[in-house]
Amino acid sequence: MKAKMIHECIHVLDQEKSLAFYERALGLKVQRRMGPDDGSWENVFIGNDETDFQLEFTWNRGRTEPYDNGGRDTHLAFEVDDIDAARALHEDMGCVCFVNERMGIYFIEDPDGCWLEILPAMRTE
Repeated sequence: MKAKMIHECIHVLDQEKSLAFYERALGLKVQRRMGPDDGSWENVFIGNDETDFQLEFTWNRGRTEPYDNGGRDTHLAFEVDDIDAARALHEDMGCVCFVNERMGIYFIEDPDGCWLEILPAMRTE
């Protein structure tokens, strides 16, 4: 059997705020949407051309309590081609929440409290 990872689900309170954050911070854009005609919930899948893997945002109308998306130890990691430019952008956005200078990585926090690891592209040189 072969298995391919295709998406990770994050529950969001404010879908538009989350979409704007992920587009600005990581360049991820809406690739498809699905949900019932009554608009009681919606799943939005975001991604980019770097990989087939997607993030799925699940939004439920009327939800006001924050979701538990697994805590800070459960996180997604993003490899960036220019760590200095990424860090400058994320500092400007005010979303950097933890820095590990020794390892050359840092974390940003999304609008729903999910931590996202940012690391430099692996070099083969």
